[in-house]
Amino acid sequence: MAQERTLPKVEDYKPITSAEGLLIYEDMMLGRLFEDKCAEMYYRGKMFGFVHLYNGQEAVSTGVIKALRNGEDFVSSTYRDHVHALSAGVPAREVMAELFGKATGCSKGRGGSMHMFSQEHNLLGGYAFVAEGIPVATGSAFQSKYRREALGDESADQVTACFFGDGACNNGQFFECLNMAALWKLPVIYVVENNKWAIGMAHERATSQPEIYKKASVFGMAGVEVDGMDVMAVRTVAQEAIARARAGEGPTLIEALTYRFRGHSLADPDELRSKEEKEFWLTRDPIKKMASYLTENNLATPEELKAIESKIQELINDAVEFAQSSPEPDPSELYRYVFAED
Repeated sequence: MAQERTLPKVEDYKPITSAEGLLIYEDMMLGRLFEDKCAEMYYRGKMFGFVHLYNGQEAVSTGVIKALRNGEDFVSSTYRDHVHALSAGVPAREVMAELFGKATGCSKGRGGSMHMFSQEHNLLGGYAFVAEGIPVATGSAFQSKYRREALGDESADQVTACFFGDGACNNGQFFECLNMAALWKLPVIYVVENNKWAIGMAHERATSQPEIYKKASVFGMAGVEVDGMDVMAVRTVAQEAIARARAGEGPTLIEALTYRFRGHSLADPDELRSKEEKEFWLTRDPIKKMASYLTENNLATPEELKAIESKIQELINDAVEFAQSSPEPDPSELYRYVFAED
């Protein structure tokens, strides 16, 4: 039967150690400062094309991906994919170089901002078309189940996390893939990053059922709504969903209620959202919330958090230097990587 619920309160969060808390905070800070640097580079004319930043949504990426097995489980992203790549373990140097279109980028300079990919880190790709990654992630989950049950590979218990926005939930692929995943009990977690806006379309104006997680019930699938500005809340529901998937109990639809602090892309003047709306969500900054959680629970000191911020800033500055000094893709290799290589 379908499970449909919202996340319990703080007392139900799974406890973390100081070391775990600092790693979570570091990953979130990496995402935030990396995106801030991307904005700087874009406006200075060092970065081109469409660039969609993730500021404000860090709790979703960190909460889900850092609950997975690093390098074993799979992640499918969207066109807002830089931070998903970083959380999945793709080095900041490779992500920044990709944004600069350099040969040292994780997609060899061929993907740019919207098409991050890393076979080494099981990052299945960023996808520019809305909902395009959903069937890819469903296929990834199917191969895990097939290898385990049909081929007898006991080690094939990988889980796939699939990220997409609220706008994708009105696309046919969303419904078709949820039906398939539920029917076959595939080890996949569908993570809706509901930031209220699909480019300039308000979520409530675009769907007959604004509470996306309730759509899971149609397929007999577990559906959970969670505060996407609270990394501990996201981590808690992600761990539950991952455990269910790995145990063969099927998929989960997680709706993370979040908000992007910047416009749809860096080319978006962001004039459609009201000042009051933006100011409200800024008060719920997920990084500040996590910092308070760590200090109030004696898991970290303000000095430790400041040291992490300084460390990450140095890492990002190094990534920019690496990207700027890296070579452009060789024109003679224009057709390379169109097909897989041995």
